Amino acid sequence: MIGWIEKVTGPLEDKKRYRDYKTRAKALPAPYRTTVEALDRYLLYFGAIAKGDVLVTMLEDLVEFFEQSAQAGTPLREIVGEDPVEFAETFLANYSEGQWINKERQRLIQAVARAESEESAS
Repeated sequence: MIGWIEKVTGPLEDKKRYRDYKTRAKALPAPYRTTVEALDRYLLYFGAIAKGDVLVTMLEDLVEFFEQSAQAGTPLREIVGEDPVEFAETFLANYSEGQWINKERQRLIQAVARAESEESAS
């Protein structure tokens, strides 16, 4: 029964991990929580990660990094630097295998290879 549900909704374990991430993010001290929420939003819009497991892993890593930074008392600017966008995009680069555009790149490569083989067959 669960197998069928997971085919429709995606892995239930990923949903549990995502809820756990949200709980951990809400437990952060306010400045860190606000920053993680802003990064979360940016990463979801900009990152376009299509693989749920990669997305959840990225968010878990993000919240863990901020938990450790909050515990150490690291100022936010030391964490994200002067350009939070650069921080977010550098952070995201570690999870590029899950981005939607990579799937489209593969689709393009395969389409051109098929067309090339059709061309040589004719």
